[in-house]
Amino acid sequence: MQDDRRHEPPFEAVLYPNPPMSRAGFILLAGFLLGASTAIGTLFWLAGAWPVTGFLGLDVLGLLFAFVVVRRAARRREIVRIDADGMVVRRVEPDGRVREWRFEPYWVRVEIDDRGPGGPHLVLASHGRRLVLGSFLAPEERLEFAEVLREALWRRRSFPAPA
Repeated sequence: MQDDRRHEPPFEAVLYPNPPMSRAGFILLAGFLLGASTAIGTLFWLAGAWPVTGFLGLDVLGLLFAFVVVRRAARRREIVRIDADGMVVRRVEPDGRVREWRFEPYWVRVEIDDRGPGGPHLVLASHGRRLVLGSFLAPEERLEFAEVLREALWRRRSFPAPA
């Protein structure tokens, strides 16, 4: 007997945070901030309030540092794959580290946990293990993905077991 699940196309979803802005947008913003800060700092310098210039420079450096940190964090990815071999969740951190979890599709539950800050959390639960997915997504996106994931798991469970 042939395993029909081998012919079922796999489900794969890649979750990632919304990027703060494009590289070109970041360069444009940095140029604008530097230009505006230089112009304002020059006016304060000419008015005799030269210490303000240093603080304006610190403000610009702080803002640019914050944008760099946010852009780096936006490289995080979570890949969810369901195929004939099971369910795999792979998390790729911004620094390139990869963590992987395996679940048996017949036993995994997709839960919405309303406790805690940040709105509802999407949780995969199986045999006492819990994994939070898509923590960087908006609450509405988490709920939407939970439904998509439940449907993909239902389709996977609907195929007969291999002989």
